[in-house]
Amino acid sequence: MRTTYCRVKHPHFLATASLAALLAAYALQAVAQDAFSAAPAAQAPQDVIGAIRIEGNQRVEPSTIRTYLGLSEGSRFDPVAIDKGLKSLFATGFFADVKLLREGNDLVVRVTENPSINKVVFEGNQRIETKDLEKELELKPRSIYTRAKVQSDVRRILDIYRRSGRYTATVEPKLIQREQNRVDLVYEITEGAVARVVKISFIGNNVFSTTELQGVIRTAEERWWRFLNDNDKYDPDRLEFDKELLRRYYTSQGYADFQVKSAHAELAPNKDAFYVTFVLDEGPKYTLSSVDVKSELKGAENPDFSKVLLTRAGQDYDGGKVEESVDALTKELGNRGYAFVDISPKLVRDKDKDTIALTYDIKPGPRVYIERINITGNVRTLDEVIRREFRLTEGDPYNAAKLARTEQRLNNLGYFEKVKITTEKGSAPDRTVVNVDVKEKSTGEINLGAGFSTTDGPLADVGFKETNLLGRGQEIKANVVYAKLRKQAEFGFTEPYFLDRELSAGFDIYRTVLNYQDQSSYDLTSNGITLRMGYNLREKLTHSFYYSLRDNDISNVQPTASVYIQDQEGRFINSAVGHALIWDDRNNKFDPTNGFYLKVSQEFAGLGGDSKYLKHELRTTYYIPEAKNWTFSLGGGAGYLLGLQGEPIRIGDRFFVGGDLIRGFANAGVGPHDTSTRDSLGGNAYYLASLEQRFPLGLPDELGLLGAAFLDAGSLWKIDETGPNIGDSSAPRVSAGFGIAWSSPFGPVRIDLAKPIRKEKFDDTELLRFSFGTRF
Repeated sequence: MRTTYCRVKHPHFLATASLAALLAAYALQAVAQDAFSAAPAAQAPQDVIGAIRIEGNQRVEPSTIRTYLGLSEGSRFDPVAIDKGLKSLFATGFFADVKLLREGNDLVVRVTENPSINKVVFEGNQRIETKDLEKELELKPRSIYTRAKVQSDVRRILDIYRRSGRYTATVEPKLIQREQNRVDLVYEITEGAVARVVKISFIGNNVFSTTELQGVIRTAEERWWRFLNDNDKYDPDRLEFDKELLRRYYTSQGYADFQVKSAHAELAPNKDAFYVTFVLDEGPKYTLSSVDVKSELKGAENPDFSKVLLTRAGQDYDGGKVEESVDALTKELGNRGYAFVDISPKLVRDKDKDTIALTYDIKPGPRVYIERINITGNVRTLDEVIRREFRLTEGDPYNAAKLARTEQRLNNLGYFEKVKITTEKGSAPDRTVVNVDVKEKSTGEINLGAGFSTTDGPLADVGFKETNLLGRGQEIKANVVYAKLRKQAEFGFTEPYFLDRELSAGFDIYRTVLNYQDQSSYDLTSNGITLRMGYNLREKLTHSFYYSLRDNDISNVQPTASVYIQDQEGRFINSAVGHALIWDDRNNKFDPTNGFYLKVSQEFAGLGGDSKYLKHELRTTYYIPEAKNWTFSLGGGAGYLLGLQGEPIRIGDRFFVGGDLIRGFANAGVGPHDTSTRDSLGGNAYYLASLEQRFPLGLPDELGLLGAAFLDAGSLWKIDETGPNIGDSSAPRVSAGFGIAWSSPFGPVRIDLAKPIRKEKFDDTELLRFSFGTRF
């Protein structure tokens, strides 16, 4: 007897057909038994599986099929068990078709396998790289094809395009049959245009205008200049961040009850544009009626934190300052020895008077110790390079301030695109595990550069720099600069943790050719080497020292040059040791807006060689943030050269002032000059002072343009030579002007327009100073 139990292409059909076949078989068997009741019992068909035969399989092993079927020889022909086995086989995704046959007492499992994928191909993807699509897909070469997985991957591809703003993208999957039951899976992609945000609206904003609020959020309306970024592309994650930005902005202006009721984006019918709407509830504006600190810490029950808090009674409520005050209190208490504290600001509103009574409630926090520090994500960077930046180790008391400082130090390394430090519960209530997750970025650079500056003229440079050599945190660099007024080649190496201590060591080898023809009618060629070491005295206080050996050559002295320069033509050796003490708590070393920088240095020349002097210098700048894109800075400096053993200071060792130091004056334009030739002679003493106010220009932030108004002052004077044609004065020179700084995609651009207010008749001035540079 041959009975077909089921042939399935769908799990529901499989179950129904299986049950129907079994019922029919049993019905026929019952009829036969009634009709031939007199027949011998030995002739009744057995209800036991005698053998299981598997047919049609090519890649899937018979043992695998038997395992999923769940039946074996000797089992009864049970419709429930057979139904379960059929569903299990189909659920594997291995088969396009399954057919079960009963031939006598044999169960035949006949399968048609799904094809395997030979390769996955993308066509039409010009905006998104193939590798970025491949890593999102579930189906890959050598995996088993199923229609459900293809549809799932199509949705993934569409999600990728929607995240990039392309909501009209379409994906059409196609199969190309190959031999041996294999297929090529081709995704034909039509990318479509980017759907831009064309309108941003606010409902409920009575205090601030729509234009002002548009300047607060990251999402922006489509404009022609926004090719520099993608803020006018719709991004749901960015919209969530915009809600937080609005909350911060309103709470910083006194609106403590502010809420974003809803934020939604409506896609245009043709899917090429978005309309974004924020519904706001501003609430009243609050003033602080009182600011108090309540402490339950032993030994700090009546603390005086007036110098730490940023909030004061009578001020408008500012949520940002409240958060900063909590951080400042945590840090201050940590410095006083209280590592475990819990600080929560309590707000008591008086809605009749629109005031808030603010209390910082300080309570002892649970004593928690660091059980373990886990580091993940560092494929290239060695663990020890990351661990040595930690301000705490396993077994130390947990300290949020030190952990925040650790995260800042790791970011400052420049090795990582992202640093995230989180904590989780340890093996006991008083234990915590610190998890450090980093995402590495490329630390090697091969740079080609071009630019122009008033100091050097047109320039080009090529260089190589690796700041994380072999993942050990070492730095190696090589650079060549070729400019009209400066030619330079240098090679340097730095080991930041020499002898496994917080002691940096390194060297620089260089050759420089400087063209001083315009200022002083000569060229200066220097070949030298510098050996240097440095260490931290405190967290933000470093001390460094060095030895330098420099071979200088004053050449190409013009016949019309000053006699004071002609007398110094030729070679001289400078052998010097020096040290520098630096305090630096700026928030950003490259574009600071807050913090203080101070450098005090000394240099002694006279360890052999021809130069013999003692040099003292001081430089300092203080940055004061006032508001977004508003920064006020005060800078100053001074220097003094003292000749030793009766030796005069050579022109190649003197100070030169002008250019960027006192804008409105040419390079080396301030200080002693030969009045008969107009050659700059340099000087042995100087002082500098500068005030600068940076401010926004009212343009979109993404353009990266800021304005600056400045006032510079200073002087350079005193040389060893004496004569009737030497112009020398310590009187202050003063200049004022305006500038524009542009953080362009092609590199930083700075234009300064300055006019001297006070000068000497022998000084050299200039009206415009321009610098531009790019690296690619």
